[in-house]
Amino acid sequence: MAYADDAVRAKLSALNETQDSIVSVAQWIIFHRRHADRTAELWLERLKDSNPPKKLNLIYLANEVVQQSKARKKDDFLVAFSPIIAEATSLAYKSGTQDTGGKIKRVVEVWRQRNIFDLAIQDATEKRIQEVDKSRSARSGGAGLGGSLFGGSLFSNSSAPPIPSELQPLAKLQSTLSRADAAAQPLVQTANTEHAKLTDPNTPVPSPPVHAARLSSLLKNLAAAEGAVDASLKARNELITGLVKLLDANRAKLAEEEKTYSELSSRRAVIEEKKKEVEDGIMRGLSGDASAAVSSDASANPRPAENDGSPEVESFTPPPPDVE
Repeated sequence: MAYADDAVRAKLSALNETQDSIVSVAQWIIFHRRHADRTAELWLERLKDSNPPKKLNLIYLANEVVQQSKARKKDDFLVAFSPIIAEATSLAYKSGTQDTGGKIKRVVEVWRQRNIFDLAIQDATEKRIQEVDKSRSARSGGAGLGGSLFGGSLFSNSSAPPIPSELQPLAKLQSTLSRADAAAQPLVQTANTEHAKLTDPNTPVPSPPVHAARLSSLLKNLAAAEGAVDASLKARNELITGLVKLLDANRAKLAEEEKTYSELSSRRAVIEEKKKEVEDGIMRGLSGDASAAVSSDASANPRPAENDGSPEVESFTPPPPDVE
């Protein structure tokens, strides 16, 4: 079958989950590798319009194509899929079930293990999946799908504490920035790589038609990267504006709290001094009352003359006899 857009769409529509179907379509696509860029565009178009099971089949197809291309040292499809693989994988992962999500994660893990894509593309793909998990976690209050793939921390099952209301707008802005940044990185990487190849003075200049086609492709990649970076810049500026507003609000609150703290400290010192004066007055009053009570008791009850405390007794010596 000759290459044409309709032929590619027919192949993608006929794709099913069997290994034979995936390998057969992949071989046909690889045979027409001169049209790698267009095939990748049609593949992404079909993936966006497909149901979750079909999306998984298309991810399997892309996996077969890029792995076979890597093994044959033909980078046509690696270059073609690099700008779109993060977005496509995220779309398939987001729409799928837990079982589908686990399978897609396994494919992405294999790409890392076998160094299929450049590191920036791989990181961007994993980051997009992580964003989906975070979004699910925020909605459900639970953990994302999967286990400890990609180093253990990307898809951990720990549930995060709720975000304070003051930080929720910033969390949304940060999420938007993360998505924009993840989308921009692979596009910038591809544009820089292609630009370096095409402007390398040691690279032989191809024939004019081929040269024109490559320049056209580079222009498209540069425009895509420029647009993605522009989106990232806007998202980052919005986040910075939000952070500055939060900082200004907290600085105002800090000044208010410092004033309140100073007033409370001053009042506490005054009240402590007053309390001490009152307590000292109480102690002086008690001491005066005790002295007055002692003096009053002595006046009302005078003490008898001092003696040995014994009763009077008759003398043993009789008086002298009366003299007549």
